[in-house]
Amino acid sequence: MYDIIGDVHGYASLLKKLLTELGYKKTESGYSHPERKAIFLGDFINRGPEIRKTINIVRSMVENGNAYAIIGNHEVNAIIYYLKFKKRDMQVKAQKKYFMTLLRTIDEFTLYSDELISHLKWLRSLPLFLEMDGIRIVHACWSQEAIDFFKIKTTEGKIKKKMFLELIQNPKSDFSKNIWTLTKGIDFKMPNNLKLINNKGVCSRSFRLRWWEDPSGKTFEELSFDSKFVLPSYTVPEQLLPVTFIYPQNAPVLFIGHYCRFNGPHIIKSNICCVDSGVAESKKIVAYRWSGEKSLLAENLISIGRKK
Repeated sequence: MYDIIGDVHGYASLLKKLLTELGYKKTESGYSHPERKAIFLGDFINRGPEIRKTINIVRSMVENGNAYAIIGNHEVNAIIYYLKFKKRDMQVKAQKKYFMTLLRTIDEFTLYSDELISHLKWLRSLPLFLEMDGIRIVHACWSQEAIDFFKIKTTEGKIKKKMFLELIQNPKSDFSKNIWTLTKGIDFKMPNNLKLINNKGVCSRSFRLRWWEDPSGKTFEELSFDSKFVLPSYTVPEQLLPVTFIYPQNAPVLFIGHYCRFNGPHIIKSNICCVDSGVAESKKIVAYRWSGEKSLLAENLISIGRKK
């Protein structure tokens, strides 16, 4: 049925190997499979050495009916950057580091500016989430509140240009809050008077949350879904407990990316799978071959890598 592919981040050669391993054949209309379709979880751009090739592969597959795709936070930032560049009077009140990651993409398209503009317009046509055939797809976090917001405000979760302009003009709006929840998840931000040192000796001011779990009684490490460091086993004080979006055991199977799982585990619960392998560091891409099962199976994970 569907092959759910994690964050590719410009590693086109690995993507080609993965598609071949999954049984897709290259044709004049791009890669296709006689019985299955790929689903890309966003973050096609930035970081890797073959960004232009990657987005052309993904776009071709989607436009020819051989794949579905949603946008991730990297695509959102690219769209914002482009709209900001066109609207010089607008101010993007976002941390600069998020836009620095776009430099490699911008550099690769230096001689293909019209093509980049075409791709950015195409990215705006992609949805933020998918619900179909018993599965759910979102880049980082399935907040039913945010999903319902976009079901009312958009058609099939697709964001119109004027909504992205609102994201630029009013970064504290409900639209902004909800789009970042779906594409970046929930971060636990430490209060100024509390210092937490991770296993690398660094004072962690924020970390990514296991948003699908009840945070009550959990330690900082149990609550964290960061893969690059380990936090202390101190129970989180009740007054600091964050808002999460508990994902029920009987809810449809959910696939997410975003979280750089490196060596896994990728199956987080029987009905939640993160197929982002942090390709820029791990030099591998992961996919899950889903065929209708309601409980995820480790043997359905497919990984393709190369030497670092």
